[in-house]
Amino acid sequence: MFEIRWHGRGGQGAKTAALLFGDAAMATGKFVQGFPEYGPERRGAPVRSFNRIDEKPITLHCGVTSPDIVVVLDPSLMRTVDVTEGLKEGGIVLVNTNEEPSNMREQLGLKGGKMCTVDAMAISRDCIGKNIPNTPMMGALVKMVPFLDIDRVIDDTHKKLTKKFQHKPEVIDGNLKAIKRAYDEVKEEQV
Repeated sequence: MFEIRWHGRGGQGAKTAALLFGDAAMATGKFVQGFPEYGPERRGAPVRSFNRIDEKPITLHCGVTSPDIVVVLDPSLMRTVDVTEGLKEGGIVLVNTNEEPSNMREQLGLKGGKMCTVDAMAISRDCIGKNIPNTPMMGALVKMVPFLDIDRVIDDTHKKLTKKFQHKPEVIDGNLKAIKRAYDEVKEEQV
């Protein structure tokens, strides 16, 4: 089973990204879970979302405590939340920042695994016109996951966004451009 934990703040789209990512994985024939964990939080409060992906039905129904990948939509969370808690040995951390992976590795005290960064804030402002980093982070995440193809993810996401934003083609196009650009611009450092 492959597990992902998303860290963000209310309003940044961690829940939506986990659901869209889960849908894209499901389109490849995998069994999937995508769900948030939050209570009465409001915009700006820390939230977590999760994905599980497997070849067989998933019977586990709880938060992800030992993720293969951690996705951090807001790097300011790293000052108050241990985003790497439970990360599997050799795991991957993907952070929304304009900093180099080596700087993030040092800040997190990450000794092994893969550290990745992408400036999803700049990408979302350029492509979508708003600072909503969820779809760019999803695009960067696709590069980390060996069983997903970026073109299939973009196609699947296009279908999902068209249902929701059929009268706003600029929202659809902007998000799809953001996904592809983040996929292309993600920086990786393996130790």
